[in-house]
Amino acid sequence: MKGRTRSAAEKHLHDRLANEVGCIACRADGIRNMMVSIHHIDGRTKAGAHEKVLPLCAGHHQDGTGAPGLIAVHPWKRRFEVKYGRQLDLLDDCTEILSERESIE
Repeated sequence: MKGRTRSAAEKHLHDRLANEVGCIACRADGIRNMMVSIHHIDGRTKAGAHEKVLPLCAGHHQDGTGAPGLIAVHPWKRRFEVKYGRQLDLLDDCTEILSERESIE
């Protein structure tokens, strides 16, 4: 996929989301799933695009790629948000989780 090159800080954020948060949708379902890819909430080329991201497992990211029955943000954005909340709210949840982890360390 095309997009702006990530900075070192953005790569670090993506690594932390993947390694410390895991799939935010699975987490909402009470499941810890650390096998994630980074979903860009609002494209990959806009300013700040690599900061507006969510860690999602295959099944919550792309339809037909994960366990059957999961609601994927692509192509089911509306259904995904009905079940899990707005993507920007999920981003806030991720930020809060990372902040809590920083305060513990």
